[in-house]
Amino acid sequence: MKYRPSTLPVPKVLFLSLGILAGSSILAQKKDTTDLMSMLEKETARKPVTNYTIATFKTTRLINAHSIEHVAGGVMDVKISHRFGTLNSGFYELFGLDNASIRIGADYGITDWLMIGLGRASYEKQYDGFMKVKLLRQSSGAKKMPVSISGFAGMYYNTLKWSEPDRENYETSRINYAFQLLIARKFSEGFSLQLSPTLVHKNLVPGADDPNDLLSVGIGARQKLTKRMSVNVEYYYQVPGYKLEGSVNPLSIGLDIETGGHVFQFIFTNSTGIAENQYITGTTGEWSNGDVHFGFNIARVFTLGKKKK
Repeated sequence: MKYRPSTLPVPKVLFLSLGILAGSSILAQKKDTTDLMSMLEKETARKPVTNYTIATFKTTRLINAHSIEHVAGGVMDVKISHRFGTLNSGFYELFGLDNASIRIGADYGITDWLMIGLGRASYEKQYDGFMKVKLLRQSSGAKKMPVSISGFAGMYYNTLKWSEPDRENYETSRINYAFQLLIARKFSEGFSLQLSPTLVHKNLVPGADDPNDLLSVGIGARQKLTKRMSVNVEYYYQVPGYKLEGSVNPLSIGLDIETGGHVFQFIFTNSTGIAENQYITGTTGEWSNGDVHFGFNIARVFTLGKKKK
C-alpha cells in the first residue's frame, strides 16, 4: 500500500482542527451558561423576595409631627417652617399675616436607619435637637411586617429671659424632653395612617398642680390626590390627668405639593408652637373660635455624602 499525503497543507490542517475545537468549546460553554441560568431561576423561584414599603409619607414631617420617614444616609433635609397669627385677628393684622413664628432646622441621615436634627424657633426662642431611629419596616413577601415603627427622642432648650429674675431660677428649668413611638401603615398607594404614643417631660411647669410628665396619643393620616399632591391631617389627644391646665388638643390640616427637590406644605393649625413640647402640650387656641394659624413648611434636600446603590 502506498502512502498518500494529505492534499491540505499542514497549516490549514492545524487551523481547521483548532476551529473545530474552538466551536466545540463555545457550544459547551453556551450549554453550561444556559444550565447555570436555569438553575438560578429555579433557585430564585424557590426563595421569595422581601418587598419593603416605601413613601408611606411624603417627608419626615406629617404636618407639625414627625412621620416614620427618614432621610437617607448622607442626605441633609433643610426645613423652614412659618406659623402666622390667628385668622380671627381681623383685617388690621391682615388675618394674622402681620405676625409670625418661624423655625429653621436641618435633618441629617447618619445612616438609612438613624437620623438626627437641629433647629431654632423664634417662639420662646427655643433650640431643639432630636434623634430618630428606624426599628421596623413594613414589608411583604419572604418577610412579612404589617407596620413600620420608628423611635423618636427630642430635647428642647428655652432661652427666654426669666419672667421673675429676682427669684432663684435654675438653668435646668429651661429644658424639656419628648419621646415618641411612631407606628405607621401604608394601606394602599394613596392612603397611610400613623399612631404616635407620646411622653413630654417638662422640668418646669406653670402651675403647682400641673404634672411634669404629660401623656398624649397622636393620630395622623395622608391621602394622595395626585402623583405630587396629598392632604394630611394630624390630631393629638392629651390624656386627662397628664396635661397642663388650659391646654387643648392640637388639630392640623395640611396640603403637600412636591416640586422636584422641594416639598411645600400649606397648613392650618390651632397651635402656635412648632416643636413637640410646644404644639402637643402648649396649644390654647380653639378652632371653633377662629384661633387658627395659617402657615407653611418648605423642605429642600441636599446630598452631602456618597449615595448608596
